Amino acid sequence: MDGNSSSGRAPVSRRSFVKGLGAAGAVLPVFNMLPRTSLARDDQAYASAAIDWKQFAGQTITLAGAIHPWSNAITPLLPDFTKLTGINVVTDFALETTYLSAIPIRLARGSNTPDVCMFATYGQGISGGWLEPLNAYYSKKSLTDLPWYDESDLLKTARTFSLWPDGERYGFTITSEAMTLFLNSEMLAAKDLPAPQTFDELLATARAVKTDAISGIAMRAQAGGNSSPAAMGFVFSYGGAMIKNNMAAFASPEAIAAIDMYGRLLREAGPIGVGSYEWYQVLDDFLQGRTAMAIDSSNFATDISNPAKSHVAKQAGFAAFPHLPGREPVPFMSHWQACINSKSKNKQAAFLFLLWATSKPTSLRTAATGLATTRLSAWSSEAFSHAFGRQATEAALSNLQNADVDRAKAILFHPQSRPIQDVFMIGVNEVVSGARSAKDAMMAAAEKANAAIRG
Repeated sequence: MDGNSSSGRAPVSRRSFVKGLGAAGAVLPVFNMLPRTSLARDDQAYASAAIDWKQFAGQTITLAGAIHPWSNAITPLLPDFTKLTGINVVTDFALETTYLSAIPIRLARGSNTPDVCMFATYGQGISGGWLEPLNAYYSKKSLTDLPWYDESDLLKTARTFSLWPDGERYGFTITSEAMTLFLNSEMLAAKDLPAPQTFDELLATARAVKTDAISGIAMRAQAGGNSSPAAMGFVFSYGGAMIKNNMAAFASPEAIAAIDMYGRLLREAGPIGVGSYEWYQVLDDFLQGRTAMAIDSSNFATDISNPAKSHVAKQAGFAAFPHLPGREPVPFMSHWQACINSKSKNKQAAFLFLLWATSKPTSLRTAATGLATTRLSAWSSEAFSHAFGRQATEAALSNLQNADVDRAKAILFHPQSRPIQDVFMIGVNEVVSGARSAKDAMMAAAEKANAAIRG
Protein backbone atom coordinates (compact mmCIF):
# COMPACT_ATOMS: atom_id res chain seq x y z
CA MET A 1 0.00 0.00 0.00
CA ASP A 2 2.24 2.69 -1.30
CA GLY A 3 1.54 6.27 -0.26
CA ASN A 4 2.36 7.45 -3.76
CA SER A 5 -0.19 5.35 -5.56
CA SER A 6 -3.03 5.51 -3.06
CA SER A 7 -4.50 8.58 -4.74
CA GLY A 8 -5.08 6.68 -7.95
CA ARG A 9 -2.82 9.08 -9.85
CA ALA A 10 0.46 8.20 -11.51
CA PRO A 11 3.28 7.82 -8.97
CA VAL A 12 5.47 10.87 -8.52
CA SER A 13 9.01 10.68 -7.21
CA ARG A 14 10.10 12.13 -3.90
CA ARG A 15 12.44 14.51 -5.70
CA SER A 16 9.61 15.76 -7.95
CA PHE A 17 7.47 16.39 -4.90
CA VAL A 18 10.26 18.32 -3.21
CA LYS A 19 10.76 20.45 -6.31
CA GLY A 20 7.05 21.18 -6.37
CA LEU A 21 7.20 22.34 -2.78
CA GLY A 22 10.08 24.74 -3.45
CA ALA A 23 10.56 27.75 -5.67
CA ALA A 24 9.53 27.40 -9.29
CA GLY A 25 12.49 26.26 -11.30
CA ALA A 26 14.68 25.78 -8.23
CA VAL A 27 17.63 23.46 -8.73
CA LEU A 28 18.11 21.19 -5.76
CA PRO A 29 21.47 19.88 -4.66
CA VAL A 30 21.76 16.13 -5.05
CA PHE A 31 22.12 14.46 -1.66
CA ASN A 32 21.22 10.91 -2.67
CA MET A 33 24.86 9.87 -2.23
CA LEU A 34 25.40 12.00 0.86
CA PRO A 35 28.62 10.96 2.61
CA ARG A 36 28.45 10.22 6.31
CA THR A 37 31.12 12.84 7.04
CA SER A 38 28.81 15.63 5.85
CA LEU A 39 26.56 14.89 8.83
CA ALA A 40 29.34 15.50 11.31
CA ARG A 41 29.81 19.00 12.68
CA ASP A 42 31.34 21.01 9.83
CA ASP A 43 32.89 24.25 11.03
CA GLN A 44 33.52 25.36 7.47
CA ALA A 45 29.80 25.31 6.67
CA TYR A 46 29.31 28.06 9.27
CA ALA A 47 32.63 29.84 8.72
CA SER A 48 31.61 30.55 5.13
CA ALA A 49 28.85 32.87 6.41
CA ALA A 50 29.68 36.59 6.56
CA ILE A 51 28.69 36.64 10.23
CA ASP A 52 30.79 37.19 13.33
CA TRP A 53 29.51 34.18 15.24
CA LYS A 54 31.40 35.26 18.40
CA GLN A 55 29.87 38.76 18.67
CA PHE A 56 27.64 37.78 21.62
CA ALA A 57 30.04 35.39 23.35
CA GLY A 58 29.38 35.13 27.07
CA GLN A 59 25.63 35.71 26.85
CA THR A 60 23.14 33.07 28.00
CA ILE A 61 19.75 32.50 26.38
CA THR A 62 16.87 30.34 27.55
CA LEU A 63 15.14 28.13 25.01
CA ALA A 64 11.62 26.98 25.99
CA GLY A 65 9.38 24.59 24.17
CA ALA A 66 7.42 21.39 24.07
CA ILE A 67 8.96 17.94 24.36
CA HIS A 68 8.76 17.39 20.64
CA PRO A 69 10.79 15.97 17.72
CA TRP A 70 12.36 19.39 17.14
CA SER A 71 13.46 19.86 20.75
CA ASN A 72 14.75 16.27 20.78
CA ALA A 73 16.75 16.87 17.58
CA ILE A 74 18.20 20.29 18.41
CA THR A 75 19.21 19.61 22.02
CA PRO A 76 22.21 17.34 21.24
CA LEU A 77 23.56 20.02 18.89
CA LEU A 78 23.49 22.87 21.43
CA PRO A 79 27.08 22.28 22.62
CA ASP A 80 28.19 22.81 19.02
CA PHE A 81 26.30 26.11 18.89
CA THR A 82 27.99 27.21 22.12
CA LYS A 83 31.41 26.25 20.74
CA LEU A 84 30.71 28.20 17.55
CA THR A 85 29.29 31.33 19.19
CA GLY A 86 30.24 31.38 22.87
CA ILE A 87 26.52 31.73 23.66
CA ASN A 88 25.22 29.36 26.34
CA VAL A 89 21.75 27.87 25.93
CA VAL A 90 19.60 26.81 28.88
CA THR A 91 16.67 24.59 27.92
CA ASP A 92 13.20 24.57 29.47
CA PHE A 93 11.06 21.87 27.84
CA ALA A 94 7.72 20.48 29.07
CA LEU A 95 4.98 18.15 27.88
CA GLU A 96 3.16 19.75 24.95
CA THR A 97 -0.22 20.29 26.63
CA THR A 98 1.47 21.72 29.74
CA TYR A 99 3.73 23.96 27.68
CA LEU A 100 0.97 25.30 25.42
CA SER A 101 -1.09 26.28 28.46
CA ALA A 102 1.80 27.88 30.33
CA ILE A 103 3.70 29.89 27.70
CA PRO A 104 0.95 32.47 26.94
CA ILE A 105 0.58 33.18 30.65
CA ARG A 106 4.33 33.57 31.08
CA LEU A 107 4.66 35.97 28.14
CA ALA A 108 1.55 37.95 29.06
CA ARG A 109 3.08 38.62 32.49
CA GLY A 110 6.04 40.30 30.81
CA SER A 111 8.72 37.82 31.83
CA ASN A 112 12.04 38.42 30.07
CA THR A 113 12.58 34.65 29.83
CA PRO A 114 12.48 32.54 27.83
CA ASP A 115 14.45 34.38 25.17
CA VAL A 116 13.39 31.90 22.47
CA CYS A 117 10.20 29.88 22.58
CA MET A 118 8.30 27.45 20.41
CA PHE A 119 4.98 29.16 19.77
CA ALA A 120 1.60 28.25 18.30
CA THR A 121 -1.06 30.90 19.06
CA TYR A 122 0.46 33.47 16.72
CA GLY A 123 -2.44 35.91 16.51
CA GLN A 124 -2.68 36.10 20.28
CA GLY A 125 1.07 36.54 20.67
CA ILE A 126 1.37 39.22 18.00
CA SER A 127 -1.69 41.22 19.01
CA GLY A 128 -0.53 41.02 22.63
CA GLY A 129 2.93 42.34 21.75
CA TRP A 130 4.63 39.27 23.15
CA LEU A 131 6.66 38.39 20.05
CA GLU A 132 9.56 40.39 18.66
CA PRO A 133 9.21 41.59 15.01
CA LEU A 134 12.12 40.14 13.05
CA ASN A 135 12.37 41.94 9.70
CA ALA A 136 14.85 44.48 11.08
CA TYR A 137 17.09 41.63 12.26
CA TYR A 138 17.01 39.97 8.84
CA SER A 139 18.17 43.23 7.24
CA LYS A 140 21.04 43.80 9.70
CA LYS A 141 24.23 42.78 7.91
CA SER A 142 26.17 42.04 11.09
CA LEU A 143 23.53 39.46 12.04
CA THR A 144 22.41 37.91 8.78
CA ASP A 145 24.09 36.71 5.62
CA LEU A 146 21.03 36.14 3.44
CA PRO A 147 22.85 34.48 0.50
CA TRP A 148 24.40 32.01 2.96
CA TYR A 149 21.07 31.41 4.73
CA ASP A 150 19.39 30.87 1.32
CA GLU A 151 15.68 31.30 1.88
CA SER A 152 15.03 29.82 -1.58
CA ASP A 153 15.92 26.47 0.00
CA LEU A 154 12.86 26.68 2.27
CA LEU A 155 9.61 24.94 1.38
CA LYS A 156 7.15 27.40 -0.18
CA THR A 157 4.74 26.89 2.71
CA ALA A 158 7.53 27.60 5.21
CA ARG A 159 8.48 30.84 3.46
CA THR A 160 4.92 32.18 3.52
CA PHE A 161 3.75 30.67 6.80
CA SER A 162 5.68 33.06 9.05
CA LEU A 163 4.56 36.20 7.19
CA TRP A 164 1.94 38.40 8.85
CA PRO A 165 -0.45 40.24 6.45
CA ASP A 166 1.69 43.40 6.63
CA GLY A 167 4.81 41.45 5.60
CA GLU A 168 6.39 41.39 9.06
CA ARG A 169 7.88 38.18 10.38
CA TYR A 170 7.59 37.10 14.01
CA GLY A 171 9.13 33.65 13.93
CA PHE A 172 11.29 31.06 12.22
CA THR A 173 9.52 27.97 10.91
CA ILE A 174 11.24 24.96 12.44
CA THR A 175 9.23 21.88 11.38
CA SER A 176 6.82 20.78 8.66
CA GLU A 177 3.84 18.48 9.10
CA ALA A 178 0.56 17.54 7.45
CA MET A 179 -2.24 15.19 8.42
CA THR A 180 -1.43 11.75 6.99
CA LEU A 181 -3.25 8.42 6.77
CA PHE A 182 -1.48 5.55 8.57
CA LEU A 183 -2.35 1.98 7.58
CA ASN A 184 -1.68 -1.43 9.12
CA SER A 185 -1.11 -3.24 5.84
CA GLU A 186 -1.49 -6.73 7.33
CA MET A 187 -4.90 -5.93 8.79
CA LEU A 188 -6.14 -4.53 5.49
CA ALA A 189 -4.59 -7.38 3.49
CA ALA A 190 -6.36 -9.93 5.69
CA LYS A 191 -9.64 -8.52 4.35
CA ASP A 192 -8.21 -8.11 0.83
CA LEU A 193 -8.72 -4.35 1.06
CA PRO A 194 -6.68 -1.69 -0.75
CA ALA A 195 -5.69 1.61 0.78
CA PRO A 196 -8.81 3.80 0.92
CA GLN A 197 -8.73 6.92 -1.20
CA THR A 198 -12.09 8.63 -0.66
CA PHE A 199 -13.93 9.37 2.57
CA ASP A 200 -16.61 6.81 1.71
CA GLU A 201 -13.93 4.19 1.10
CA LEU A 202 -12.30 5.15 4.41
CA LEU A 203 -15.59 4.56 6.25
CA ALA A 204 -16.25 1.25 4.48
CA THR A 205 -12.70 0.04 5.17
CA ALA A 206 -12.80 1.09 8.82
CA ARG A 207 -16.07 -0.79 9.33
CA ALA A 208 -14.74 -3.88 7.56
CA VAL A 209 -11.58 -4.23 9.64
CA LYS A 210 -13.04 -3.33 13.03
CA THR A 211 -13.24 -6.19 15.54
CA ASP A 212 -14.01 -6.41 19.24
CA ALA A 213 -10.28 -5.99 19.97
CA ILE A 214 -9.20 -3.64 17.17
CA SER A 215 -10.72 -0.37 16.03
CA GLY A 216 -11.06 0.44 12.36
CA ILE A 217 -9.67 3.95 12.73
CA ALA A 218 -8.37 6.24 15.47
CA MET A 219 -8.37 10.05 15.36
CA ARG A 220 -8.41 12.85 17.91
CA ALA A 221 -11.81 13.72 19.38
CA GLN A 222 -11.08 15.29 22.76
CA ALA A 223 -13.14 18.43 23.43
CA GLY A 224 -10.23 20.88 23.17
CA GLY A 225 -8.49 22.88 20.48
CA ASN A 226 -5.31 20.80 20.52
CA SER A 227 -7.35 17.94 19.05
CA SER A 228 -8.54 19.87 15.99
CA PRO A 229 -5.96 19.19 13.19
CA ALA A 230 -7.47 16.05 11.65
CA ALA A 231 -11.03 17.38 11.87
CA MET A 232 -9.94 20.65 10.22
CA GLY A 233 -8.48 18.60 7.36
CA PHE A 234 -11.90 17.03 6.85
CA VAL A 235 -13.50 20.50 6.75
CA PHE A 236 -10.95 21.77 4.20
CA SER A 237 -11.23 18.66 2.03
CA TYR A 238 -15.01 19.00 1.88
CA GLY A 239 -14.54 22.56 0.59
CA GLY A 240 -15.08 24.36 3.87
CA ALA A 241 -13.02 26.73 5.99
CA MET A 242 -12.57 27.46 9.67
CA ILE A 243 -12.47 31.25 9.30
CA LYS A 244 -13.84 33.39 6.47
CA ASN A 245 -14.14 37.18 6.50
CA ASN A 246 -13.17 37.17 10.18
CA MET A 247 -16.11 34.94 11.09
CA ALA A 248 -16.30 31.29 12.07
CA ALA A 249 -17.20 29.37 8.91
CA PHE A 250 -17.71 25.85 10.23
CA ALA A 251 -21.52 26.07 10.19
CA SER A 252 -21.39 25.91 6.37
CA PRO A 253 -22.99 22.93 4.57
CA GLU A 254 -19.51 21.74 3.56
CA ALA A 255 -18.16 21.81 7.10
CA ILE A 256 -21.28 20.14 8.51
CA ALA A 257 -20.96 17.31 5.98
CA ALA A 258 -17.28 16.93 6.87
CA ILE A 259 -17.91 16.67 10.60
CA ASP A 260 -20.83 14.32 10.03
CA MET A 261 -18.38 11.97 8.27
CA TYR A 262 -15.77 12.46 11.01
CA GLY A 263 -18.36 11.55 13.63
CA ARG A 264 -19.60 8.51 11.71
CA LEU A 265 -16.09 7.15 11.33
CA LEU A 266 -15.36 7.31 15.05
CA ARG A 267 -18.84 6.27 16.24
CA GLU A 268 -19.04 3.29 13.92
CA ALA A 269 -15.42 2.17 13.74
CA GLY A 270 -13.44 4.08 16.37
CA PRO A 271 -11.94 2.84 19.63
CA ILE A 272 -13.86 2.70 22.89
CA GLY A 273 -13.48 6.00 24.73
CA VAL A 274 -12.39 7.89 21.60
CA GLY A 275 -14.06 11.03 22.91
CA SER A 276 -11.04 11.49 25.21
CA TYR A 277 -8.45 10.87 22.49
CA GLU A 278 -5.62 13.32 21.95
CA TRP A 279 -2.63 12.63 19.70
CA TYR A 280 -0.95 10.55 22.39
CA GLN A 281 -3.75 7.96 22.36
CA VAL A 282 -4.00 7.95 18.56
CA LEU A 283 -0.29 7.26 18.19
CA ASP A 284 -0.20 4.67 20.97
CA ASP A 285 -3.14 2.72 19.52
CA PHE A 286 -1.41 2.52 16.14
CA LEU A 287 1.99 1.62 17.62
CA GLN A 288 0.43 -1.17 19.70
CA GLY A 289 -1.62 -2.61 16.83
CA ARG A 290 -4.91 -1.68 18.47
CA THR A 291 -6.21 0.13 15.38
CA ALA A 292 -6.04 -0.69 11.68
CA MET A 293 -5.84 2.95 10.54
CA ALA A 294 -5.20 6.37 12.00
CA ILE A 295 -5.02 9.95 10.77
CA ASP A 296 -2.63 12.34 12.45
CA SER A 297 0.66 14.21 12.05
CA SER A 298 3.14 13.03 9.43
CA ASN A 299 5.82 13.52 12.09
CA PHE A 300 4.68 10.31 13.80
CA ALA A 301 6.46 8.35 11.08
CA THR A 302 9.74 8.08 12.98
CA ASP A 303 8.02 6.44 15.96
CA ILE A 304 5.78 4.24 13.81
CA SER A 305 8.74 2.89 11.83
CA ASN A 306 10.97 2.38 14.87
CA PRO A 307 10.91 -1.29 15.99
CA ALA A 308 12.03 -0.24 19.46
CA LYS A 309 8.80 1.74 19.90
CA SER A 310 6.38 0.18 17.45
CA HIS A 311 4.84 -3.27 17.25
CA VAL A 312 3.73 -2.52 13.68
CA ALA A 313 6.94 -1.13 12.19
CA LYS A 314 7.14 -3.80 9.47
CA GLN A 315 3.52 -3.57 8.36
CA ALA A 316 2.97 0.17 8.69
CA GLY A 317 1.95 2.07 5.56
CA PHE A 318 1.61 5.79 4.88
CA ALA A 319 -0.81 7.33 2.41
CA ALA A 320 -2.42 10.51 1.15
CA PHE A 321 -5.21 12.18 3.10
CA PRO A 322 -8.65 11.01 1.87
CA HIS A 323 -10.68 13.10 -0.55
CA LEU A 324 -14.12 13.53 -2.08
CA PRO A 325 -14.61 11.96 -5.53
CA GLY A 326 -13.35 14.31 -8.21
CA ARG A 327 -11.60 16.63 -5.74
CA GLU A 328 -8.09 16.89 -4.38
CA PRO A 329 -7.56 16.30 -0.65
CA VAL A 330 -6.77 19.38 1.43
CA PRO A 331 -5.15 18.08 4.62
CA PHE A 332 -4.45 20.42 7.48
CA MET A 333 -0.79 21.43 7.56
CA SER A 334 1.29 23.43 9.96
CA HIS A 335 4.79 24.60 10.72
CA TRP A 336 5.87 24.92 14.31
CA GLN A 337 7.58 28.26 14.79
CA ALA A 338 10.20 29.48 17.21
CA CYS A 339 9.89 33.11 18.24
CA ILE A 340 11.80 35.69 20.26
CA ASN A 341 10.25 37.08 23.43
CA SER A 342 9.73 40.83 22.95
CA LYS A 343 10.89 41.34 26.57
CA SER A 344 14.10 39.35 26.13
CA LYS A 345 17.33 41.08 27.13
CA ASN A 346 19.32 39.01 24.62
CA LYS A 347 17.37 39.46 21.39
CA GLN A 348 20.30 39.56 18.98
CA ALA A 349 21.87 36.45 20.51
CA ALA A 350 18.44 34.80 20.30
CA PHE A 351 18.16 35.73 16.61
CA LEU A 352 21.63 34.34 15.93
CA PHE A 353 20.56 31.09 17.58
CA LEU A 354 17.46 30.79 15.39
CA LEU A 355 19.47 31.59 12.27
CA TRP A 356 21.90 28.81 13.18
CA ALA A 357 19.17 26.34 14.18
CA THR A 358 17.30 26.69 10.87
CA SER A 359 20.32 27.01 8.56
CA LYS A 360 21.14 24.48 5.85
CA PRO A 361 23.96 22.69 7.70
CA THR A 362 22.05 22.43 10.99
CA SER A 363 18.85 21.34 9.23
CA LEU A 364 20.73 18.62 7.39
CA ARG A 365 21.95 17.28 10.73
CA THR A 366 18.54 17.37 12.43
CA ALA A 367 16.92 15.80 9.35
CA ALA A 368 19.32 12.87 9.64
CA THR A 369 17.58 12.01 12.93
CA GLY A 370 14.20 11.93 11.16
CA LEU A 371 13.10 15.51 11.90
CA ALA A 372 10.85 16.95 9.18
CA THR A 373 12.55 20.33 8.80
CA THR A 374 11.57 23.19 6.50
CA ARG A 375 14.54 22.80 4.13
CA LEU A 376 14.34 21.43 0.60
CA SER A 377 17.92 20.22 0.85
CA ALA A 378 17.12 18.30 4.03
CA TRP A 379 13.96 16.70 2.59
CA SER A 380 16.01 15.69 -0.48
CA SER A 381 18.73 14.01 1.55
CA GLU A 382 19.15 10.27 1.62
CA ALA A 383 19.83 10.50 5.36
CA PHE A 384 16.37 11.97 6.01
CA SER A 385 14.64 9.48 3.73
CA HIS A 386 16.36 6.64 5.57
CA ALA A 387 15.48 7.98 9.02
CA PHE A 388 11.91 9.04 8.22
CA GLY A 389 11.13 6.21 5.78
CA ARG A 390 10.75 6.51 2.02
CA GLN A 391 7.02 5.87 1.88
CA ALA A 392 6.39 8.15 4.85
CA THR A 393 8.49 10.86 3.21
CA GLU A 394 6.55 10.65 -0.03
CA ALA A 395 3.17 10.59 1.73
CA ALA A 396 4.12 13.62 3.84
CA LEU A 397 5.33 15.52 0.79
CA SER A 398 2.13 14.67 -1.09
CA ASN A 399 0.02 15.94 1.79
CA LEU A 400 2.11 19.10 2.17
CA GLN A 401 1.77 19.73 -1.55
CA ASN A 402 -2.03 19.43 -1.38
CA ALA A 403 -2.43 21.55 1.75
CA ASP A 404 -3.79 25.10 1.69
CA VAL A 405 -1.50 27.32 3.74
CA ASP A 406 -3.91 30.28 3.62
CA ARG A 407 -6.81 28.32 5.10
CA ALA A 408 -4.51 26.97 7.80
CA LYS A 409 -3.12 30.42 8.62
CA ALA A 410 -6.62 31.94 8.75
CA ILE A 411 -7.37 29.90 11.87
CA LEU A 412 -3.88 29.54 13.34
CA PHE A 413 -3.07 33.26 13.12
CA HIS A 414 -6.43 34.52 14.34
CA PRO A 415 -6.20 36.41 17.67
CA GLN A 416 -8.96 34.17 19.04
CA SER A 417 -7.56 30.99 17.51
CA ARG A 418 -7.55 28.89 20.66
CA PRO A 419 -11.11 29.63 21.87
CA ILE A 420 -12.38 29.15 18.30
CA GLN A 421 -10.67 25.75 18.03
CA ASP A 422 -11.88 24.84 21.53
CA VAL A 423 -15.56 25.39 20.73
CA PHE A 424 -15.14 23.72 17.34
CA MET A 425 -13.78 20.57 18.99
CA ILE A 426 -16.46 20.64 21.69
CA GLY A 427 -18.91 20.43 18.82
CA VAL A 428 -16.94 17.65 17.11
CA ASN A 429 -16.84 15.73 20.38
CA GLU A 430 -20.63 16.01 20.64
CA VAL A 431 -20.99 14.59 17.14
CA VAL A 432 -18.60 11.73 17.85
CA SER A 433 -20.47 10.83 21.03
CA GLY A 434 -23.83 11.05 19.27
CA ALA A 435 -25.06 13.75 21.64
CA ARG A 436 -25.84 16.14 18.75
CA SER A 437 -26.19 16.09 15.00
CA ALA A 438 -23.37 17.65 13.02
CA LYS A 439 -25.64 20.49 11.96
CA ASP A 440 -26.76 21.37 15.48
CA ALA A 441 -23.26 21.00 16.94
CA MET A 442 -21.51 23.08 14.28
CA MET A 443 -24.12 25.82 14.28
CA ALA A 444 -23.88 26.11 18.08
CA ALA A 445 -20.08 26.03 17.96
CA ALA A 446 -19.91 28.72 15.26
CA GLU A 447 -22.24 30.95 17.26
CA LYS A 448 -19.99 30.67 20.32
CA ALA A 449 -16.88 31.24 18.22
CA ASN A 450 -18.34 34.38 16.64
CA ALA A 451 -19.25 35.69 20.09
CA ALA A 452 -15.59 35.26 21.09
CA ILE A 453 -14.48 37.07 17.91
CA ARG A 454 -16.83 39.97 18.59
CA GLY A 455 -15.54 40.13 22.15
